[in-house]
Amino acid sequence: MAPEQHTSGDELGRFLRARRTQISPESAGLTPGPGVRRTPGLRREELATLAGVSIDYYTRIERGKETRPSPGVVDALARALHLDDDEHQHLRDLAARSARYAPEPPPPPSRTVRPHLKLLLETMRPSPAYVISRSMDLLAWNAAGLALYAGLADWPAKQRNLARYLFLHPAARELFPDWDYQVRGCVARLRAQAGTDPDAPDLANLVGELLLKSPDFTKLWERYDVVGRKSIQKTFHHPQVGVLTLSSQSLHVEGSTGQRLGVYTAEPGAPDHDAMLLLDLAAAPRTSPSPSRHSSGGLSR
Repeated sequence: MAPEQHTSGDELGRFLRARRTQISPESAGLTPGPGVRRTPGLRREELATLAGVSIDYYTRIERGKETRPSPGVVDALARALHLDDDEHQHLRDLAARSARYAPEPPPPPSRTVRPHLKLLLETMRPSPAYVISRSMDLLAWNAAGLALYAGLADWPAKQRNLARYLFLHPAARELFPDWDYQVRGCVARLRAQAGTDPDAPDLANLVGELLLKSPDFTKLWERYDVVGRKSIQKTFHHPQVGVLTLSSQSLHVEGSTGQRLGVYTAEPGAPDHDAMLLLDLAAAPRTSPSPSRHSSGGLSR
């Protein structure tokens, strides 16, 4: 049980350390002293002073030695770090997790998508739609939902993951004109998930792969942003149908562990809707018509 607690405390410390380095003394209301600062952002002693705790106590929190900070201390640290509401809640979640013992890490969530959800995806056509796991694995999709991410269908089904696509597929940077914005939101979402469940194998495996293969991912991961700025609309520079801007919506799948339903829409009659319809038609699987009873296959006239 001790290693679990230590892991959780380390995660709390990593978050505090990452946020501390991104707050300047000036923005925190401090007057920087003379000389060159070797520490980016706030020093430990400066943050401790702002939060009203001793430097020794704060250092123990950041190093994972103190795993039970009180709610008052957590809230004081959030104020000193200028955390927004979502970041503040994430800090509370990390502190709560570091204070409790987990007897066993939970099993990875099921990848099974219920049949009625697959039917729902088909009824949404021509709107691109899919179901993803908490680690952004693509679990189910309709024709346009897969084709919208140009080139993703070239990967085996088990490798289809939207985070992996954004960072490792050569088509991703061309598909998204705001690729930098998209990847920041992607990493923030994974950071928030991994922060509250750092031992989850599905998240750990994906993060480990991206840290190894993508320097861009590594830089963003080290920032420890946990709030992605979500855009209602996304623009795609699609190689098959040209430029299209679609409204996006993501919904939690009731009764699942972290599965989400994603769908893109456009106003009927608009050029974006026409492009979406064309994408669906081009991506729809070709099926042969059923043989007719009146065909000449062995029937006499």
